[in-house]
Amino acid sequence: MNPLDATRTAARDATRPDPCIGCGGRLTGLCQPLDAAALDDISSESERFAQPARSLLFREGDQASRAFSIGAGIVKLSRLLADGKQQVVGFRFPGDIVGYGASAAYPYDAELLTAGSFCKIERRRLDALLRRYPVMERRLLDMCLAELAATQEQLVTVGRRSAEARVASFLLGLEEAYRRRGAVPDPLPMPMTRSDIGDFLGLTLETVSRTFTAFKKAKWIEEPAHQKLRVLDRETLGDLAEGIVQDL
Repeated sequence: MNPLDATRTAARDATRPDPCIGCGGRLTGLCQPLDAAALDDISSESERFAQPARSLLFREGDQASRAFSIGAGIVKLSRLLADGKQQVVGFRFPGDIVGYGASAAYPYDAELLTAGSFCKIERRRLDALLRRYPVMERRLLDMCLAELAATQEQLVTVGRRSAEARVASFLLGLEEAYRRRGAVPDPLPMPMTRSDIGDFLGLTLETVSRTFTAFKKAKWIEEPAHQKLRVLDRETLGDLAEGIVQDL
């Protein structure tokens, strides 16, 4: 390339939007500690794409050949039990990685609750990048440890806490998920259905609905619009989640 062409190419690249700006993976996820050169390297190894709400990233049992970094959107992870019921095992937010694990097959369905954008990368390429960039490998370890801690907390929530305490813990956890990503929207987007929340907390749909109604009556929360939530009394919900105050 002659110098004039190189100058034109550099000028064009300088005005091209940076696809990593605003991406959850860049802000709080796997790419957070990387410099510009490393980001370019990863960009060349991955594929960006978008999907609509209620579509599937992958199904339980599919070959786990790719990992997905959530740039935007919320994903529900669920498994189908032997009796045909759904068990929600978690919700993932911008910056999280889904589909990366030790198994040869995905252990759950990954369904978009909202429209989302993603970076998709083949497992073998991601493994190579982790070896090439130790800071990226360390970041993945930190994310895995945080996920393990959240899973342990979820076991305590489902195993020992009352229905009201479980719902209170979930709502505060949802708020905290947004806070860790830089800001708490007002009101909070809550694309999970009552049924999704019940399947996650080990509660029936009726119990979840009744608890939400009681929380709203007590003016601890409000739902100003469909799939929108506002926490009004964080302290009381926290005390309820920890068992400091009596259940309703």
